[in-house]
Amino acid sequence: VMATIPAALVGKSIGFIGAGAMATAMMSGLLRNGVALEKLMTSDPFIGSRENIEKSLHVDTTDDNAKVVRHADVIVLAVKPHVIGPALHSIKNALDPNKHLIVSIAAGINIATIATNCQPGQRIIRTMPNTPCLVGQAAVGLAPGPFATEEDVLIAQALFSGLCVRVAEKDLDAVTALAVTALSGSGPAYVYIFIEALADAGVRAGLSRQVALQLAAQTVKGSAQMQISTQSHPAVLKDQVCSPGGTTIAAVEALEVNGFRAAVLSAVSAANQRAIEMGKAAALTEKEKEEVNKK
Repeated sequence: VMATIPAALVGKSIGFIGAGAMATAMMSGLLRNGVALEKLMTSDPFIGSRENIEKSLHVDTTDDNAKVVRHADVIVLAVKPHVIGPALHSIKNALDPNKHLIVSIAAGINIATIATNCQPGQRIIRTMPNTPCLVGQAAVGLAPGPFATEEDVLIAQALFSGLCVRVAEKDLDAVTALAVTALSGSGPAYVYIFIEALADAGVRAGLSRQVALQLAAQTVKGSAQMQISTQSHPAVLKDQVCSPGGTTIAAVEALEVNGFRAAVLSAVSAANQRAIEMGKAAALTEKEKEEVNKK
């Protein structure tokens, strides 16, 4: 069955600067959704990353960032935060604000930082996706820059398979709402640890590793789907499972005694804190570059 390509992406060429895990996840999602191979291109300095993409997805790759920009209407900045400056520097002269939309997935790098490295009037959308976009289940925070149009927002949303939540940049950026980074970006890692621990418990109770892991992962998936479908408060769903004096309430007590909630809260706070530090460090290196350029 041919997938129908999202309307916003019809006729659009999409170029990725950086060919890491997130770029690969997004490209495989786009191909699954019916985007033609020749509409995609990616650049990466590492031959290993390029060969990986060519083998697994058959997408054209290059080590020349500007070549990708010349090929594309939509440019996805999929590089690590610390190389965003050099990456933008390498494409600045090839950028045309009328033609190109930039969608950034670089953690902690604000729109202003990207804009200073582009032509005036550049359309920019900053996003914060997570790795479940590998399986079409992303949770993405999305903030449009001052020149981005409504159509641009639709294009950016269509790049991701899953849930896109549009927010003001201060909410992507600000301490409180870096939860978009801490929760969705890092969130899957917390859930994987929980799945692993559940599976360990299954093995301890006598199940094979394979069966325990299947049951653990499906339990998490089913519970999440239940909450999303019913929109019930998690506490209500939990209460429905806890019969008086039963096994579940005994387990819930053990979770509380061992500080389960507190552990989750501190994990998200720690991720928040680190995201803020990374953003500051990236902004600092930009400042230093400006100082050097002035001299």
